[in-house]
Amino acid sequence: MSSASRRQFLHSTACVLAASAVTSRGLSALGPKTGRADTAAAKLAPAAFQPLLVGQIRPAGWLLRQMRIQADGMGGHLDEFWPDVGLNSGWLGGTGESWERGPYFLDGLVPLAWQLDDPVLKAKAMRFIDWTLDNQQPSGMIGPASNNDWWPRMVMVKALAQYHDATGDPRVHPALTRYFHHQLAEMPQRPLQEWGQYRWQDEVYVVQWLYSQTNDPKLLALMHLLKQQGFDWVESFRDFKYTGPTSRSLLDPSRPSGNKAEGMQTHGVNNGQALKTAAVQFRLNGNAAEKAGYYRQLGALDKFHGQPNGMFSCDEHLAGLNTSQGTELCTVVETLFSMEVALATFGDAAIADRIERIAYNALPGTFTDDMWAHQYDQQANQISCSLNSKPWTTNSAESNLYGLEPHFGCCTANFHQGWPKLTSSLWMRPADGDGLAAMIYAPCSVTTQINGCSVHLQEQTDYPFRERVRITVNPSSDVRFTLHLRIPMWAAKAAISVNGEVVNTASAPGTFAKVARTWKAGDVVELVLPMQPLLTRGYHGSATLSRGPLLFSFSPGTTWVKLRDRGITADWQVFPQAQWNYALHVDETSAPGLAVHESAIGAIPFSAANPGVKLLVPAKILDAWRSEDGVAAPVPEHPKLSASAGTLPDELIPLIPYGAAKLRITSFPTLQPGS
Repeated sequence: MSSASRRQFLHSTACVLAASAVTSRGLSALGPKTGRADTAAAKLAPAAFQPLLVGQIRPAGWLLRQMRIQADGMGGHLDEFWPDVGLNSGWLGGTGESWERGPYFLDGLVPLAWQLDDPVLKAKAMRFIDWTLDNQQPSGMIGPASNNDWWPRMVMVKALAQYHDATGDPRVHPALTRYFHHQLAEMPQRPLQEWGQYRWQDEVYVVQWLYSQTNDPKLLALMHLLKQQGFDWVESFRDFKYTGPTSRSLLDPSRPSGNKAEGMQTHGVNNGQALKTAAVQFRLNGNAAEKAGYYRQLGALDKFHGQPNGMFSCDEHLAGLNTSQGTELCTVVETLFSMEVALATFGDAAIADRIERIAYNALPGTFTDDMWAHQYDQQANQISCSLNSKPWTTNSAESNLYGLEPHFGCCTANFHQGWPKLTSSLWMRPADGDGLAAMIYAPCSVTTQINGCSVHLQEQTDYPFRERVRITVNPSSDVRFTLHLRIPMWAAKAAISVNGEVVNTASAPGTFAKVARTWKAGDVVELVLPMQPLLTRGYHGSATLSRGPLLFSFSPGTTWVKLRDRGITADWQVFPQAQWNYALHVDETSAPGLAVHESAIGAIPFSAANPGVKLLVPAKILDAWRSEDGVAAPVPEHPKLSASAGTLPDELIPLIPYGAAKLRITSFPTLQPGS
């Protein structure tokens, strides 16, 4: 027997028996000690971590404020004025839009509603859920009869799985089983096409979720059929050929062949969703080499299209390394979800580092503060948002406007999943069932069962704006388990204490520190993740500055000009108020000594008016760096100051979090020391 006392062991056993009904439901129920069938676990390779049930993690602090902004903004009111998800939606039995937008809207609305425990949002979600479940065809088909495309149903089953995790509604399992059986029978004659062919991995993820709970052998057959008919993303990256910006001529429909496939393979959202392919394939085949496939995909996107905010360029298609190129909002939220799946599956702490980079920079950086308007494409170097044809590879002049549905409305329906799904991934359960793992840091509370006993955790932090995380553990009674605390790659000399006493975990950056003990109500874990400014190099030798997960940008100020009213929101152009073309007088050695100013995190966490942290950086205006048709020219590779600028002293310019700067320069030329 372990070091736990006989009394604790007997108490834990009793709690397990009492709580068995709780642990047998949902994504958190995968793996050992969960009540699932051993035969299912033998046929699906176990993931390193398992998500908790939707609603077991609740946002707090600045994250709660951010999610309330989403609920009070477009995310919670879109159905009231946008016909595509309104009462005439085909996914409500109407004659309106009947393809992907209803499911997209629901995919984010469900976790948002249950994480906030908001009855109004739940009622909105239930309209779509009830109609879908109550109107299933005798064949098992779900959704509007006006189309039979597999793709939008791939999104709907994701939403239904989350809804079941949140509620345990007994209608979901039978409905999904009937639908998946129907699909298995139909797909040999009606195979995957177009979007479904390139996004099959999203459905396999949900089929794996259901199979792990029902052990239905037909579901295993369906997974393999989806993979067989789907595009082989992992193999395609063994010889990655899309190493530069996608040209319009490549996608020209007049070309005799290949343009449709090449358009799909270079499409940004497809690539974002494809980053979960290796993870779902690993669950199918148990091949450890699948992890290398994930990193090969990510490495190629970084090498040829990577952007400072953790994303890759795609406006609409892969667009190269220039930091004035855009990244589609749908790609941001889909990449986040794919990486959350990969994080759970492979368990690498480095994946969580990348998730935080994207979630705390690229995600808020593409919305207005009130989340009543968003961009289709954002830029790391974004000096205006106006009706310019440049620099987009294949998109329109409206691409970086802030508005209701700039360019295409897919992002209008789909952006809702970003913050809620991040919240669902903050904490996970290790595959061996021993305790909980802090995967991504943000203020929240967790209520779940550990070793059969009820445990409530309260995570208090202003991370990523601050370096301290405080976790209060409150079990219903004394219980032994392990807390797994992620140590980011950038966090050298991280420190952990429990009830004021330093814990020596000997955990290196990029790993999980393990704190195993018998926990008592009121125990406090304090984690310090030292943050200092860091300069990294990118396109044309340019410099970006970060501190912890946050990326920093110079904001030239903003003038907002309304282009048109759009119901209860509007479309906006944005123009700079001041010069933006600075070269930084800093290098890798001097960057850690930059002045850091911290202030209170306001009601709007990512706000240029009240940034929670900023850096003061020496810089000079670089006259030779100009705009081209409203777009920042590529960063000068070897900047040279004008004679007049060279004699002037440095300015100290403020850099604020990327997500707060709606116009921004993030990728800077640098001056050599002494120049």
